Amino acid sequence: LTSVLFLGACSLHRAVVLYRHVSNSNKPTLRWLHQYKARFSRVKPKERLLSDSYGQPKSTSACQSKPKSTSVALIGKTTCGVEAQESLSHVEEKSDDTEEEWVEQKIDWKKLPRQYMQLSKIRLTGLVVITEMAGYAIAPGAMNLSTFLWAGLGTGLCSSSANAFNQWLEVPFDSQMSRTQNRVLVRARLSPLHVVLFAMATGVMGVSVLTSQVNGLTAALGAATLILYTSVYTPMKRLSIVNTWVGSVVGALPPLMGWAACTGGIDAGGLVLAGILYSWQFPHFNALSWNLRADYSRASCAISKFPILILFCFSCLTIAGYRMMCVTNAPLCRRVTLRHCLALVGLTTLLPACGVTTWWLALDSLPLNFWNTYLGYQFYKDSDSRSARKLFRFSLIYLPILMLLILFHKKPRTTQEEGIVQVT
Repeated sequence: LTSVLFLGACSLHRAVVLYRHVSNSNKPTLRWLHQYKARFSRVKPKERLLSDSYGQPKSTSACQSKPKSTSVALIGKTTCGVEAQESLSHVEEKSDDTEEEWVEQKIDWKKLPRQYMQLSKIRLTGLVVITEMAGYAIAPGAMNLSTFLWAGLGTGLCSSSANAFNQWLEVPFDSQMSRTQNRVLVRARLSPLHVVLFAMATGVMGVSVLTSQVNGLTAALGAATLILYTSVYTPMKRLSIVNTWVGSVVGALPPLMGWAACTGGIDAGGLVLAGILYSWQFPHFNALSWNLRADYSRASCAISKFPILILFCFSCLTIAGYRMMCVTNAPLCRRVTLRHCLALVGLTTLLPACGVTTWWLALDSLPLNFWNTYLGYQFYKDSDSRSARKLFRFSLIYLPILMLLILFHKKPRTTQEEGIVQVT
């Protein structure tokens, strides 16, 4: 309780400070954004050719770097001479010689669908939808094509909403990482308001589709996925390495949504299937993040973008970089990876025990699980970029192959019904 009160007091203090700063400035948003940009941009003096506001090039000596994160479209108009060159040795002094002005941001309608796909992280959303559909197909209920398609659509919309909200909240941090510097908001291709409206619209539509066309349990799981990803996992990445476990729970819910959409409930088979997705994410993400440790360490910011929002008060704290397991506790990262590679062997064996598949699955999945465990052990032992890259690449094909094996060895529904009749 004391920690919660302390965090709330810190958030309230930052909100009051920001409000006073905004109320005492002529161009509050521009001035705050410029100070924010100047603080975290890395600038080096350089002879370069600049363009004035009318588009005419002029040679000058200046220190000006591209802003790595902006929440509005800005353009810097710099007029520097020899004196300006001497005064720009520090990032803070750069703000004295730069004057911002509003620029009209026009939407390129031809590129808008592609930008929406980037906001949705279309590859990640596609994987989420595939795992949800796999959960539906593996479940022992009757196959209904209409429900199957509506469940996939609703899941995809919820995933798109969560990813868009995530990018909106992490613009300052994405701008510091080479892997995320080309995202839509970082490059100011869309306004923050546009992105928020897109995220809200897709989230409402996704939950509504699942509620009206599938069932309430699937809709509740979809809403839980959206809330966990945006309100818990995203701010927790800058607080604790527990974010990896929370993110794995989020990734384990889509197959459970498919199971609930097919059967209308949750039983042992669905929980085991969700457990497989939960354990798979540790070797997958830990191997991916291992070679991105420098990026995660560099993604730091002293003040959150929207500190007034109480829902995201945890992200208002001063945190230096992401609190990733690969950065703060590398030995634990290696141990957890190997541990969950071994857990996948046991979870795969539990599916036949729950009556979802035949026992042939335990035998046919042995080569797949053996190689996955071997790569996990190599990563645990060597802990270099080569072993991490091998494990990550194999994790990309491990999950689809395992899902296909589960579908191939799934017990037919008619066989299950005959068994029930014989027992009766």
